[in-house]
Amino acid sequence: MSDLDAAVASRLEAFTTDRVADRLWSKDGSLWAESGKPADEIAAWLGWLDLPEAMSARVDELEHLARDIREDGYRRAAVLGMGGSSLAPELFSRVFAWAGGPSGNGAASADGLELRILDSTHPDAVRGFRSWAGEKRTIFCVSSKSGSTTEPNAYQAAMGEIAPALDFLAITDPGTVLGELARAQEFRGIIEAPPDVGGRYSALTVFGLVPAVLAGVDIGGLLERATRMAGACRNPDAADNPGLRLGALIGEAALAGRDKLTILTSERLAPFGDWAEQLIAESTGKAGTGIVPIVGEPLGQASDYAEDRLFVHVRLRDETDPAMSALADEEIVLDDALDIGAEFVRWEVATAVAGIVLGIDPFDQPNVQESKDATRDLLDAYRSRGALPQTGPLVSEPGMSVTADPEAIGDTPVSVEGAVQQLLGLLSPGRDYLAILAYVPSDPWVEEALQRIRVDVRDALGVATTLGFGPRFLHSTGQLHKGGPSTGVFLQITAEPSKDLPIPGWDESFATLIAAQALGDLTSLQRRGRRALRIHLADLQSGLERLEAMVDTAIGEPADNHTQ
Repeated sequence: MSDLDAAVASRLEAFTTDRVADRLWSKDGSLWAESGKPADEIAAWLGWLDLPEAMSARVDELEHLARDIREDGYRRAAVLGMGGSSLAPELFSRVFAWAGGPSGNGAASADGLELRILDSTHPDAVRGFRSWAGEKRTIFCVSSKSGSTTEPNAYQAAMGEIAPALDFLAITDPGTVLGELARAQEFRGIIEAPPDVGGRYSALTVFGLVPAVLAGVDIGGLLERATRMAGACRNPDAADNPGLRLGALIGEAALAGRDKLTILTSERLAPFGDWAEQLIAESTGKAGTGIVPIVGEPLGQASDYAEDRLFVHVRLRDETDPAMSALADEEIVLDDALDIGAEFVRWEVATAVAGIVLGIDPFDQPNVQESKDATRDLLDAYRSRGALPQTGPLVSEPGMSVTADPEAIGDTPVSVEGAVQQLLGLLSPGRDYLAILAYVPSDPWVEEALQRIRVDVRDALGVATTLGFGPRFLHSTGQLHKGGPSTGVFLQITAEPSKDLPIPGWDESFATLIAAQALGDLTSLQRRGRRALRIHLADLQSGLERLEAMVDTAIGEPADNHTQ
């Protein structure tokens, strides 16, 4: 038995002795006493435990809503949201409509609406999304738990120019500003979510289920699988409890230095990794500790990985991958796509339990607000001065410039290439990870270029890598970046948009908004002494080509290994 196996077995024995399963489902906040938070304060966020049963009672209501919308001639559904309001809907849009349409396995119906999600403030992305939504009659779900989140409010203003209020649904908590706006403007409907469920635990609330049912997903079947898993996660014997077992594994692995939780999936299930990434990163990345989820990283050889990895392979039963299975420390097999309902429950329980192991509160997100506040202050400055406050770049060349705190990356560089080399030279294999923070559109060719960069760095330096598109990741891994362990090395990428887009009724445009979000993110990282560097590109395509060549030079990789 390995040291990790022994630690997990010991932890599970303790969970059984301490009646962790019974206390979890009784909403006993004292399970997280080591965090220092009052038990009643933590218990107030455990409403997600009730969702499989509570939402099963609302299936008829939600299916009736979807049927009325289809009969009124809508053909597309758009979710305007961020983080917990967008990641589950994106999963439903991609997994259940695999290969361009329903798979015929009972997971989605043929008359479901085409579902897409907007969670970027880049003007090019918003403009493209608005064009798509204007092609056919579209129902817009403005999704925000707080009702005051900047991004959904900006999206609603932009889409309001092409669609009447009758084409909008508000999905929010009771008593929010968004709800008041929806009433004042006479939206088609207001659908309220339970206030005792945090955003990243909300996949089985109306934030996830309304987009799912609009897309034709069998939400009754989804919730039936979730209910079944909830029953299994009540098992008092922790060794036979799937949620407690997974939580003990990922928590103990993190304590043992294997804190890079690498989730391996097929292409079809990749959106599940994105959903789990937010759940784990935002829940555990705080107080200087945390689990670093690695998702979407192309598969390598066993020799490409350092000893800081823990591999979990999530797959459908009919999608085998021997290479992934060979790497996996844990393999989770889904019978079909509807089993994702069960996985929501398993991973939510596991994440909460990992919080017990790490001694933190898995239900707060203190550093997410930090970036929001930084962005708000920058936008206030823009309104009063007409421009965002900016510090001069460390080094600038035609088409590229670099901004960083010299104390964080070393000596002041003399070239952009030198700055990139200095940043990558800070990475320590087996400890650190490289996070690429891309405030650019997530077009396929952009993602392919950034994936090549992360793979080259991983293979050459032996470090874990992450890739996030901003501002989306601010509501996901952003908490981990600021509040988690100081093992991240951050490469922020910004670029000039091809064309700006005004936000109706706002002083700011979308280009100003995303610039403020990127600057606020960098400022927050710098305040915490994180090793961060921004590279700004005048032209995205040529700039990424140059950046890729610079990275290859820095790590000793021949530049001609890539197909452009």
